[in-house]
Amino acid sequence: MNLVLFTAGVLIFERSRERRGKTEVLEEKLDAYANIADVAVKNGNNQQQTLDSLLSLFPSNIRLSLIDRKGVVVFDNAIDDVSTLENHIDRSEVAYALKNGVGSNIRASVSNEQEYLYYAKRFNSYFVRVALPHDIDVQNFLKADNLFLYFIIGLFIVCLVLINLIAGRFGKSIEQLRYLTSSAEKGLADSMIISFPDDELGEIGNKIAENYKELEQQKRKVTLEKEKLLRHVHSSDEGLCFFSSGRTVEFYNGLFIQYLNIIIDNAHGNPELIFSNSSFKELNDFLSSSEKYFETQLNKQGKTFAIRVTVFEDNGFEVIINNITKQEKTRLLKQEMIGNIAHELRTPVTSIRGYLETVLEQKLDTNKEQEFLAKAYNQVIVLSDLIQDVGLITKIEESPQSFKIDKININKLLDSLKSDLEIPLSDKRITIEQNVPDKVAVNGNVNLVYSIFRNLTDNVIRYAGDSVVITISVYNEDKDFYYFSFADNGVGIADESHLTRLFERFYRINEGRTRDSRGSGLGLSIVKNAVLFHKGTITVKNRADGGLEFLFTLPK
Repeated sequence: MNLVLFTAGVLIFERSRERRGKTEVLEEKLDAYANIADVAVKNGNNQQQTLDSLLSLFPSNIRLSLIDRKGVVVFDNAIDDVSTLENHIDRSEVAYALKNGVGSNIRASVSNEQEYLYYAKRFNSYFVRVALPHDIDVQNFLKADNLFLYFIIGLFIVCLVLINLIAGRFGKSIEQLRYLTSSAEKGLADSMIISFPDDELGEIGNKIAENYKELEQQKRKVTLEKEKLLRHVHSSDEGLCFFSSGRTVEFYNGLFIQYLNIIIDNAHGNPELIFSNSSFKELNDFLSSSEKYFETQLNKQGKTFAIRVTVFEDNGFEVIINNITKQEKTRLLKQEMIGNIAHELRTPVTSIRGYLETVLEQKLDTNKEQEFLAKAYNQVIVLSDLIQDVGLITKIEESPQSFKIDKININKLLDSLKSDLEIPLSDKRITIEQNVPDKVAVNGNVNLVYSIFRNLTDNVIRYAGDSVVITISVYNEDKDFYYFSFADNGVGIADESHLTRLFERFYRINEGRTRDSRGSGLGLSIVKNAVLFHKGTITVKNRADGGLEFLFTLPK
């Protein structure tokens, strides 16, 4: 279409230019006639006679007019009575001559209705107008030569054929490229089969298709990784927020807002509050520096938060808030436990060392030597029990998944316990009464459930006194738990303020009580941890008739 319009434009322009050139040739001839008429008028005495005589020298078809500067026709060889003519000042050729010196126009005469090629020229006091009839001869003269028309049409046909040949050569490649783009818009580019011709454009098309498929695959991978990252961020137990280099929020999870509201004591959903709240002064000081990593801790509302900031290459950064209250508590407990263990180890180790040094360095009789060795052995047992109990507590807290869960019949377990403790129970004249129905079976780890009843019984043996009765019973049940009572009628604890601390590690009612009775100081702590492992609860109280009663639950 563009080629057709271009060709048509060239033809129109060339024919117009050729017609104008021929018109200018005629106008040059008419201009010469006008100049001759002007000379004749200036040299003659009578304008009418002079112009009449001059016409004999001009071609017979020439129309000659003399018009004064006001537009009044003074002479016209085609009109007998010029006084009947209208004023010609508004005739287009005269108006052009008045303005530009010369003017021409092809139009029909108003006076005789014949079409003329008019040519007017302005002189000092008049206009000379010369006209040729616009007849067949003039029209043929002005007609453009068709040779150029034939040449342009031929050239157009040749170009059209060449274009069709080129389009036919590259048409399939273009069609396949269009198919590729339409498939890409619909998201079907990966599944489409495209075959480009074996030419230059086809080679480029194949490269475009390969690059596009590879780009789409990489785009999907990036999208998938982004989705994984966002899921991870949302499910993370850390509060995360990403900021741009201009400190505008790009993304954050709900936990970040939750932690932020705890720290700033104001329920608000805008993460940018960290830049204005005094609690984050250290963080804002860091952001004003050139450092790339920052870490600190905040204590708010009884909780401990770890805050980390990482600055990226584009000066964007992430802020991570993590609730480390539990970790800090665990760390402090472990620190305290290590101190307690060191304290507990010091006395038996010192005793063992003293006994052995005495045996090795002094000459003792056989009985005394055996006595010292027996005392050292007893202290070794204390150390062994302590290490075993510490290991059990650590395993419950740090590796609960390592304990195997089975169905445990409580009466059978208690029978085994009485058998194991038959001698110490007999020595203290302690009896155990089992008020547990035969059907009672709990779901738990047999070693931990055993350690609950064993440590409670050991506690009675060590501290409750002689001739004590232990009563073990199930006093209630619901759809999930059995409710157990472990009671004794021993000495109990006079100062009830100690009851709330009995389950603490290494807690003593008096300083020498545990060591004197060869206990590790961890028995009741093991009991509580074992009950908690089974999702149960435990409490202790003084009985009205004397002694202690432990109330705890174990799962059915």
